[in-house]
Order: sequence, then structure tokens, then C-alpha cells
Amino acid sequence: MPTFGIKTRQHATLELLGDMTGTLEKHQECLQKQRDAVKHRLKKLAARQSEITKKSSVIRESVIRKYQEMQTVLDEDMRITLSHLEMEERAAVSALDGLMERSCSLIQEIEQDLARLTLALDQTDTEPDTMSFFSFSEQEDMNTEDRVIDLLNRSDPSSVSLDEAKAEQILSLTNNMLLLMCSQTPIIKNLIKSYSSDVHLDPETAHPKLIISPKGDSATYTDTWQQLPDLPGRFDTTLNVISLQAFSFGRHYWEIDVTGKTYWELGVTYPNIPRKGTTEDCWLGRGAESWCVEFFDGEYTAWHGGVPHQLPFTKRFGQIGVLCSFPAGLVTFLEAEKMTSLFSFCAGTFSDCLHLALCPGHDHNGNNAKPIVICNTSSPTSDL
Repeated sequence: MPTFGIKTRQHATLELLGDMTGTLEKHQECLQKQRDAVKHRLKKLAARQSEITKKSSVIRESVIRKYQEMQTVLDEDMRITLSHLEMEERAAVSALDGLMERSCSLIQEIEQDLARLTLALDQTDTEPDTMSFFSFSEQEDMNTEDRVIDLLNRSDPSSVSLDEAKAEQILSLTNNMLLLMCSQTPIIKNLIKSYSSDVHLDPETAHPKLIISPKGDSATYTDTWQQLPDLPGRFDTTLNVISLQAFSFGRHYWEIDVTGKTYWELGVTYPNIPRKGTTEDCWLGRGAESWCVEFFDGEYTAWHGGVPHQLPFTKRFGQIGVLCSFPAGLVTFLEAEKMTSLFSFCAGTFSDCLHLALCPGHDHNGNNAKPIVICNTSSPTSDL
């Protein structure tokens, strides 16, 4: 084989190896860059994780601290009150301990005298000084009797007692404090009430068997079909009425008085809720356009999208609160007095503005004549 051919193949091989080496080096460099990029992102993720953990810890500590601050005054007052009661108890127990010790000591002395007397009686009259011993015992009996009488006079159990007047005053003050706390709590009540928004019922949406008050704050069922214009927005089958005002942002709260009623529905609805005909969607909560809580035959049911949620309450509440939060996508129904949550719908992002919607219900065997009333407040609408 010619030398020239061998050299040419060697050269080609070297070039191929060089190209492969260059390619591998470029691939290596590329992988290193990708590795470094992933490492950098991993570092950023770890830093973000640490940041979130720290922020979460700060938030938790802040929440705990706020609750502790609310409890500090009561805890301190309870500590002082209990310490005074404990001192009173210790003093009374100590006094009784002293009287009991004196009683035990006297009992021991009497027991010793009895033992001596028993020993003397066991002896025969052969002892010459027996009479002098009995003379000495009689004298001791007189002394012992005086000491017993004195002890009984000084150790009357009823003479040691707690300061009942002070105890009654403490109980009275703590009861007053409890009443004050009850009048100021739950704290969340003040917060939620700050979202109160005035609304008025729109008579042009009311079913013809509903009487809307001149102020637009109540709806009452009547058996009489009123001759009203058949407007496009009027409900003609379901006993509904919605508010004149619509809300599209912020947080809003309303309280509705349902005292004495045996059937009602209330909630919020989009303006496009069906209003004509017998379709189920015309009822509050039966379609995707509205959310409601219903009270019927002593049972509470939350409705949305035609799905019922039976609620575990049997008490007939007087006032129901409705909280609507656009930032949270939340519709919450509450028992207004104690702000007990009845049911919450996590609605997500609302697709339209919302109206307050009410249904006072039909006659219901003659027991549902009272109106359903909106309890408007003077607080401004919250746009937060």
C-alpha cells in the first residue's frame, strides 16, 4: 500500500476525531450551561421557599400575638382574682389546721390520763398512796373539763369561713364582665358589618303576588294577584324580587329579618336569572345564576346550580346575614346574631354583577304572613 494513501487516511481520521472532539466539547459546554441554569433556578426556588416559609411564620406569629393580646387582660385579671381567692382559702385552712391541732393535742392528753387511770384501777388496794392518787386525778379531771369547754367554745367550725360578701362581689363583677364581652363579641361581627351596603327592592321585578313596601325594604306575600305591568324583568311564576342596586366589586353585607316566618328563600343572583315561565332556573339557587339558602318546614337548605345542601340547623333564626366578597369569589350565609356561618359557596370569579334576591314564600298553611325585611344600616358600601 502506498505511503501517501496511508497518510491521507490518518489525516482524515485525525480530522474526524477533531470534529468529534469539538462537537463533544460544544455539547459538554452546552450541558454545563444548562446545568448551571438549572442550578441557578434551583437556588432561586430554594430562596423563594425559604422566603415563603419565613413570611408564613411571621403571619402565624402575628395572628397568635393578636389573639394573645385580646386574652391578656382577662388572663391577668383571672390570675389576680384567683390569687386572692387562694389567699383567702389558705388563711381559712390554716385557721382550721390550728384548731384541729389543739383538738388533737387535747385528745392525746386525755388518752394519757385515761391510760394512767386504767393502770391505777388495775392495782389493788395494797398500795398505800392510792387515795392520794385519786385525789390528784379528780383535780386533773376538773382542769381537763375546763380545757375541753374552752376548746369547744373557741373551735366552733362556723367561726372560720370565707369572705362571702367578697365572693359574691367577685361573682357579680365577673358576670358583668361576661355580659360586656358578650355585647362586644364576636369581633368578626363588627368587621362584617363594616361591609354593610344599603339596598332597596325593585318593585318592577317583584312577582304580582308580592307587596313591596314604599321604602323598598320589605316584601309581603298576598293571595291577591295585583294588576301590574308585565315588564320583561318581572318574575311571573316564582315569588321573587331582586334589589334595585347591583354590585360588581368590593365586599357587601346585608341582614334580612325573617322572624316569625315558616318559609323563605334569600341569596344573590346575576341579573340574567330567568324570570318567566315555570323553568327550575327561575327559582333561587336552582340555576347557575344564583345562590341561596331556603327555610321550609323547619329545614334549612343551601342551593346553587340545582344542587341542594342540607344544613344541620333546627333553630328558627330571626335574622340571616348575606356576605358577598368579589375579591374572594365568596357567598356566605350567617346567623346574624352570633355570626355563625350557615353555609359558604366558593363561587370563584363572578362573571357579572350581583343583586340581592328575596322570596318571602307563599301562605304556607296560613303561618307565613309576615314580611321578609331588609335591615339596612347607615354604613357605607365597601369597595375594598
